[in-house]
Amino acid sequence: MEEKLLESWEEDDFNTGDELFEHHKFIVDKGQDIVRIDKFLMDKLANTSRNKIQIAARNGNILVNKKEVKPNYKVKPSDEISVVFPYPVREIELIPQEIPLHIVFEDEHLIVINKSSNMVVHPGYGNYKGTLVNALVYHFENLPMRTDDYYGRPGLVHRLDKHTTGIMVVAKTEHALTHLAKQFYDRTTDRRYHALVWGNIEEDSGTITGNIGRSLKNRKMMTVFPNGDFGKHAVTHFTVLKRFGLVTLIECKLETGRTHQIRAHMKFLGHPLFNDLEYGGDQILKGMTSSKYKQFIDNCFQLIPGQALHAKTLGFNHPESGERLFFDSELPQGYKDILLKWTNYTNNNIEAI
Repeated sequence: MEEKLLESWEEDDFNTGDELFEHHKFIVDKGQDIVRIDKFLMDKLANTSRNKIQIAARNGNILVNKKEVKPNYKVKPSDEISVVFPYPVREIELIPQEIPLHIVFEDEHLIVINKSSNMVVHPGYGNYKGTLVNALVYHFENLPMRTDDYYGRPGLVHRLDKHTTGIMVVAKTEHALTHLAKQFYDRTTDRRYHALVWGNIEEDSGTITGNIGRSLKNRKMMTVFPNGDFGKHAVTHFTVLKRFGLVTLIECKLETGRTHQIRAHMKFLGHPLFNDLEYGGDQILKGMTSSKYKQFIDNCFQLIPGQALHAKTLGFNHPESGERLFFDSELPQGYKDILLKWTNYTNNNIEAI
């Protein structure tokens, strides 16, 4: 599918959360005959079908005068029609590239992958090739069979940062895309991450609530606005899995899905992610000043290219069968090696406990 760049955007501009993005808008002419909305939109939207429009309507993605309507709604003169989705418009040429993928599950509706580190999810400014989407386009084009409902490009409903590893689901059909996007929008998915953070978190569990938005000083970073004067509502629940004294392994459960949410929230809490290049975690924040300790930390940093954050599990309802699916993934080897190093360090250094 040939697509043209609509506007420049960056990897971090893609976000799933409590927001609907308007893809199309129409004001019905005053002389318009009364007609079903699926037929009306089929005549207005290029390269679409009545079936796709009906799927969108059934998933609550077609609004008339700001209210959801069904496919049989009769369009009236002066109606304001919007086609909205919980993911932004992104029209950019997608170049297929043969890049290895770790596929966890795949059927004709969706694909679940275990994303590796150092891989941008989707093309954008400065990253037009070598992304997960480029790899998926190649994979989809070389499948032996595709359904009639094939979306034409990987249907992204969420994403992981470049250096964040773990489980992702991507839609392959129009129905799966709208259905999965709605689940993320309605917060009915179950996402859990493992994060290694600096410092000893004394509480066994807790919740971080604070608006997240672009930093007023550096737009490439997100920051927490605790008073709610900027940004969007964000909630992260965490549970301590293991304490190493100077660092802590935690599990994070996302209630919302803001850009860099875990990374920004943990920095705000005073516990940046270990080796987080953007949020200060790639510096020695706890521990001694000895050259031996510095070398130990540097050896840990060398094992992963960025923040120690892994999307461990993902649960959602299958868009066709309705079956609840749950996927779990192992930590990358480098991440596991870091935990082993910290285990050995704390066992042999009483000051680290």
